[in-house]
Amino acid sequence: MNQERRGGSGLHLRSLLRSKLHRLTVTHADVDYEGSLTIPADLLAAAEILPFEEVHVWNVSRGTRLQTYAIVGAAGSGVVCANGAAAHLIRPGDVIIVASFGWMDAEAARTHVPRVVFVDEHNRISRSDGVEVAGPGRRTA
Repeated sequence: MNQERRGGSGLHLRSLLRSKLHRLTVTHADVDYEGSLTIPADLLAAAEILPFEEVHVWNVSRGTRLQTYAIVGAAGSGVVCANGAAAHLIRPGDVIIVASFGWMDAEAARTHVPRVVFVDEHNRISRSDGVEVAGPGRRTA
């Protein structure tokens, strides 16, 4: 997803991971709703994702990916609901990752650290230290 864009002043911008909600458990799916992904307000705030912000959704359980936008659910409810067409790719019980990206110049990109929020099986924050370890030494909780 490393894209580069030249701004109007000749400035080069790069798209980097801005924040991520890691391993949410989907609790509901409503194919008849217009669209989007409902996420509790406390989780959106922790990940610094705004209402109606574009998000990428990676379904760990099924291997599907999609883009939609976030809408605010009740804080502390743990309810994560795939709405509209997304409900065909995301079902209750699925584990998903929700990511947001942002454009930044090369200087900011070099020092940028994404906000990573880990949740437990009830969609409660287990940690949000931003430390993500890849490969065999990774932590899942």
